[in-house]
Amino acid sequence: MRYDLNLLPVFVTLMEERSVTRAAERLGITQPALSNALSRLREMMRDQLFVRERYGIQPTPMAHELAPVIAAALAKIDEVVLGQQDFDPARAERLMTLAPNSYVEFVLIPAIVARLRKVAPGIRLRLAPFGTDLGETGVISGTTAMVFGRIVDPPDSLVVQHLLDDGLACVVRTDHPDIGDRISREQYEQMRHVNVLPPGRLRVGLFTALEQRRLKREVAVSVTHFLAVPEMIAVTDYCATLPNLICRRLAADPRLKVLPAPVDLGTFPVEMAWHVRYRNDPAHRWLRTLISDIAKEASDAK
Repeated sequence: MRYDLNLLPVFVTLMEERSVTRAAERLGITQPALSNALSRLREMMRDQLFVRERYGIQPTPMAHELAPVIAAALAKIDEVVLGQQDFDPARAERLMTLAPNSYVEFVLIPAIVARLRKVAPGIRLRLAPFGTDLGETGVISGTTAMVFGRIVDPPDSLVVQHLLDDGLACVVRTDHPDIGDRISREQYEQMRHVNVLPPGRLRVGLFTALEQRRLKREVAVSVTHFLAVPEMIAVTDYCATLPNLICRRLAADPRLKVLPAPVDLGTFPVEMAWHVRYRNDPAHRWLRTLISDIAKEASDAK
């Protein structure tokens, strides 16, 4: 029997998104086009594959059985085909999907985009949400090229690479009435705090560090992205405890001042992961090296 390989990425995306609308958006096609592809998939596999429910679609037992087989088949095809291709970054035309957490999006992505503009202007990036687990990022199936952040319990199909370690510091407004050049433990515990709650498990890092050091913190407001912090700190007497590389950016804001944390809160790792199917992809391998170099430059400049 002949199989239309163009339909297999559609199957993988539907398995991950469980929504025809979201799958179409991610694949960059219209909903009618995706529905047509799904019809051909059903005919090819002789199964419904996905059943419509109130809040999206659910895979059938056969779809669950097919999912790892199709993922492995796509990985093998990529390994053979892409591994034979030459790659010239200056002439390459390619769209790559990355899933950074909010820390990486703030600290590394601008530098990555700037570097690509100089050395590989034809490589375009699409950023996907980091999500609450790796399955939601698309990296486990390989539809997302790389994921960045704290990689917890990765499956065997992912390769994980350490990028850098970062520490933590405090940010308050420059004219804070009670805080000078340092924050004491007592002051820290008496202040109200702005807390960052990015998606994913990275958020447990600061909570764990505070708990281990028995350092109390009264959270006044929680936000979902580091970009929201400067405006809140600038107009309140609140404090924010943030990664050093983010504090380095905020130190340029005259409204803010960066101070050491009252106790050493340790460090946290930042990692990059990708599906094994991209191990020998020349473009992917080149981009991984570029990102690793940028992460090292950022870390060395701390």
